Formats: sequence, C-alpha cells, structure tokens
Amino acid sequence: RCGFSAKGLFVMDGSRRSAHGNAYFTGFGRSKRVVFFDTLLARLNPTEVEAVLAHELGHFRHRHVQKMMVTSFALSLAGFACLGWLSGQTWFYTGLGVRPNMATPNDALALLLFLLALPVFTDFIAPLFAQLSRHHEFQADDFAKTHTSGTDLASALLKLYEDNASTLTPDPWFVRVYYSHPPASERVPRLLA
Repeated sequence: RCGFSAKGLFVMDGSRRSAHGNAYFTGFGRSKRVVFFDTLLARLNPTEVEAVLAHELGHFRHRHVQKMMVTSFALSLAGFACLGWLSGQTWFYTGLGVRPNMATPNDALALLLFLLALPVFTDFIAPLFAQLSRHHEFQADDFAKTHTSGTDLASALLKLYEDNASTLTPDPWFVRVYYSHPPASERVPRLLA
C-alpha cells in the first residue's frame, strides 16, 4: 500500500540472548530490510505487528537511514580533515602534554591524541543527534498512524517498553540529551490523538 518492496521480512532469533523485543529498518536499494525480533512477534497480535511494520516503513518513506548516513559521512569527513590539520600543529601535541618531533610524521600519535580529546567536543553534538533521531521516530509514528491504527501502534509500543523494562516517564532533560527514541509519555498521547 505504501510502495515498499523487498525480498522478504526477516525475523531475528533474539530470544537466545535476551527477552528484549525490537524491530528496525535498515539498508537501501536492493538490500533494504525490515527485521523483527522473535520476542516482539511473540507478544504482538497481527494488527499490532502491522502497525509496527508501518512505523518501520515510515523510516523508509522518509529516507531516515540515508539521511543519517550522509550526516555521519559528513561529520567523519570533517573529523578527518580536522585531524589532518591538527597533526601539523605543535600546540596540539604540547597542549595535551606531549613533545613531538615535528621533523618526522606523527600520524599515529596525532590519531591517538585526537581520539582521546574527541569526546570533549562530541558531547555537544550528541544531544543534537538524539533530537534528530527522536524527530525521525515521530515522523515514522505519524506515517504509521495514517496507514494503520494509532491505537494498535500505541499498544505495541507499551508492550515493547514493558518487555524492555523502559522507564515510562523519564526525566525530560535526560531524554533531551540521551534518548534516541521519545519516551512512551510523549509517543502514546500523540498516537491516540
């Protein structure tokens, strides 16, 4: 109904490792797939499975995988460009307590120091990626709501949160910084509206 074609839906045998349930969309082109954990399928009724499938197809329709890949590639390219520039700067090494021999290449040393210093700067980017990811989840929820029942998706999400022992009402500031998916307290009311 929504123009998605694939060579099949896949079930991951997650019950061997955990009782957690999940479903996800991955890939692009001919390799795109929707994957359900067997633990999730065991808990959901057919209309809830259809609603979760519609949510995952919302990620396909809005090209979320491609957008996140392009963003990641751009940030990686910027990071490598920054590393290349910093590797030639004496102050970069001395600022981190190392006295390099600038007459010889210091590529390995520069990479090591860059990886040690990087988390200080990426901590500012992480909340932006979390916000983008939560926005994508709301878009996929809206897509699912237009193609299936929002009530069924809300019911499936509550079962998923219960199985995964997720906090239903976490601290809003913690959500804004760390959560890649909106909490149930935000998603369920939107789905039922």
